[in-house]
Amino acid sequence: MPALFLNILKLIFLALVYLFLWQIARSIGAHVGPGQRSKKTKVADELAVIRSETMAGQTIRIGAGIVIGRSEEANFVIDDTYASDFHARIGQQQDKVLLTDLGSTNGTYVNGRRITVPTSLGKGDTVQIGKTIFEVR
Repeated sequence: MPALFLNILKLIFLALVYLFLWQIARSIGAHVGPGQRSKKTKVADELAVIRSETMAGQTIRIGAGIVIGRSEEANFVIDDTYASDFHARIGQQQDKVLLTDLGSTNGTYVNGRRITVPTSLGKGDTVQIGKTIFEVR
């Protein structure tokens, strides 16, 4: 009887170790980078302002290329003192939505991470420019 009990405990221990390692692998896979995404069925087509002092609720239609910034010459002007004049460019390319930081002072963030290279976006991703936060829809 004790040998059977010890073997059952060993199996339970191995199962718990397996589940622990599986959770770690899943967590690492979710944070590897923007290129490691599940396939989306439809390309996102707009950005919605979800947090801003003056612009909450506005949306931007994503086209071939839209420049977002504080300058009046930007395609989408945001009222945010922490944004650069020409902060970022977003556009659709080959069934993808790409976001590119244009050398902004305070950086552009996707899902809380600063980007330094053109980054692919999917529905539900958040983009932060200055204190303004957008959601990809």
